[in-house]
Amino acid sequence: MELDEAFGSVGQFGRSQKRLTAFLVLLQVYVACQSMLIVLVGAVPEYHIDQGEIPASTEELARHVRFADNFTSIATEWYLIRHEAYKVNLASSLYFAGLLIGNIFFGPLSDRLGRKPVYMSGLFFDVIFGYVTAFAPSYEIFAMSRFIVGIMNGGMSLVSFVLTQEYVGKSYWALTGSLTNLTFAVGIAIYAFLGYYIREWRFLAFVSNSPGVFFFLLSFMLPESPRWLYSQGNTAEAEDVLQYLACGNGKERLTIKLKPCAGTMKKNDSASGVLNLVKHPVLRCRTIILMYIWYVCSLVYYGLTFSAGELGGNLYLNVALYGLIEVPAFPLCMFFIEKSWSGRRKTTTSFLIFAGFACIFTIFLPDNSGFFFSPTLLALCGKLTISAAFNIVYIYTSELYPTVVRNAGLGVCSMTCRFGGVLAPFVPSMKTLNPSVPFMVFGISGVSAGFLTLLLPETLNKPIAESIEDLQGPVYQMLKNKKAE
Repeated sequence: MELDEAFGSVGQFGRSQKRLTAFLVLLQVYVACQSMLIVLVGAVPEYHIDQGEIPASTEELARHVRFADNFTSIATEWYLIRHEAYKVNLASSLYFAGLLIGNIFFGPLSDRLGRKPVYMSGLFFDVIFGYVTAFAPSYEIFAMSRFIVGIMNGGMSLVSFVLTQEYVGKSYWALTGSLTNLTFAVGIAIYAFLGYYIREWRFLAFVSNSPGVFFFLLSFMLPESPRWLYSQGNTAEAEDVLQYLACGNGKERLTIKLKPCAGTMKKNDSASGVLNLVKHPVLRCRTIILMYIWYVCSLVYYGLTFSAGELGGNLYLNVALYGLIEVPAFPLCMFFIEKSWSGRRKTTTSFLIFAGFACIFTIFLPDNSGFFFSPTLLALCGKLTISAAFNIVYIYTSELYPTVVRNAGLGVCSMTCRFGGVLAPFVPSMKTLNPSVPFMVFGISGVSAGFLTLLLPETLNKPIAESIEDLQGPVYQMLKNKKAE
């Protein structure tokens, strides 16, 4: 039988898949804490310098500065203010630069070596260097550890997302993808809750990193992806994993016999390489468009999130609010992307354009215009809709790539996404040029990405390609011809 047919027999989303999905989805709380760490750990409280001239050296500054708030951060410990303030944003950008590198290498590695070993290695070093962050004796060690954590966290979370998708039937990919991103949003709020009660930054970093140990130990029980095994020609091992899932779903007597995967017949087939994304015309076109969409999603998403620390009011409430505002995005996604009149493509386009215009309209509203017409509310609406778009893009991208290059495709797209993350901490600082510049950048980026999405094919209720050869199949040729007409 075919692989999708086997999932139908085993159970698209039975008890076994629910347990595996729940575990990997909860992992996103840990990922969120690592991603948002600098928002609180790098927060700069109000301070007063008790002399007229600004001290030239850090030692002199330490004797004359007085911090007002009752929390510590890397800014208060290493006096990263005034001429040293850029180092906080630099540490954040180093983390996203690490995510970029992790996405470059972990995607192709997991396509070649397997999902589980690459995921486990990334999580192990993520936890180790997370503790290095908490006990860093100097800013340089702190920044270096954040860079390495970025590499491991980005690669590990990418592979765990693919695993979450490949344990279940294709009809549940939208659900598992949405749950993954929903849990990330809740993780931001949980991190804000921890920060409210843990005001010492080293202890906060320690506590935020410690759940990684729990997840690493339990990850030994995860099976390898049956879709990856099947795409590599390991049909017997794929059958064993499917049999394991079937037993967990109460179907012990089920016998599974898979047909060989077409993409593994040729020994010289290099389908798992990143170069196939460039060589194949269909994949090349999709990859270029998706790279820009991912970049915009990351730039706007993290740019608005990091702006939470600059809003007036309670820092911890602002961070929690910017996380919780994403929660309504996921039922909206689940409703629209499964409807034939909207699907993946039109819904992504609508959310991106709405996010862009929400950011642009904040420029024209005065700060004292009331809550319902305030720039803050529009910015939150922008965060809501860009979160929805980001959520769909993960699902949409998974469906646009064949299994043999899915992780490579996600890795390349996620790599360009991290360019947006690297730039995001610095975009809010562009308000020194003009207060409207940051939101104008976010707005134009969102609108342009929305219109580009219309160039991609719809994937709702379409078959998932297992190999590159499947893109030449009759179903895909029919879609290509229909598009040409």
